[in-house]
Amino acid sequence: MLDDKQDAMTAQGDFADLLLAVKDPSVTSEYEILRVMRRVATEFGFLHFMVARLPFGEDYRFAERLVLSNWPADLVRRYDRAGVFATSRLVDMLRLTKLPVFGVSQTLLDFPVEEVGEENANAALPLSTYGTMFVSVDGESFVVTLSGNRQDPDAQEAAWLHFILLHLFERLCRSMESGMAPREKLSAREIECLRWAAAGKSSDEIAVILGISAYTVSSYFKTATKKLDAVNRMQAIARAMRLKLI
Repeated sequence: MLDDKQDAMTAQGDFADLLLAVKDPSVTSEYEILRVMRRVATEFGFLHFMVARLPFGEDYRFAERLVLSNWPADLVRRYDRAGVFATSRLVDMLRLTKLPVFGVSQTLLDFPVEEVGEENANAALPLSTYGTMFVSVDGESFVVTLSGNRQDPDAQEAAWLHFILLHLFERLCRSMESGMAPREKLSAREIECLRWAAAGKSSDEIAVILGISAYTVSSYFKTATKKLDAVNRMQAIARAMRLKLI
């Protein structure tokens, strides 16, 4: 009984030290955040982690939504090809609750072993997965998962983990925002096209609304995407919204 109490006190001290490391003012760059995230995963007994933007629908590739992870690159590519991220049960569960979710990784992530290979699946997501969702200051939701060969944490450990990840996620958001200023100022037409696209209009519909050709609309999207350093139209819309451009 005494040993259990001493172990609990030691764990509390370790978690407090970890929180101080997360709140260190020097943790501002993505590199530093990645380093601290590795330490968080290790000290809580997890092997792998990932942070990804929550998909809006079923047409979003996993790699395009991925923000931070230590997954093997080959695993990311294979998981991306499988196309199961947007329809996974983990994503559905996290959309319905503000509480963290714990469970067997293949059940939660619907991990396609036949697509990624059994060796890769077991290496990256062996047994237990912790999943939670955080919302950035501009309203975009992110899925955060850690996976490893360990039992589900007790209530106290889970509370520490969630609190530490919340602080780390805030640092990550600040890092993304500081590096997202457009390299060039968006034109009025580019902003109009992004605004109408965010409202759900297609390129053809935007062309009719603005009185220009669909080809011209596509051209505006292309230049806006480049200026926002985005990989596609949807990411450009998300970044423009976060920068309060639309």
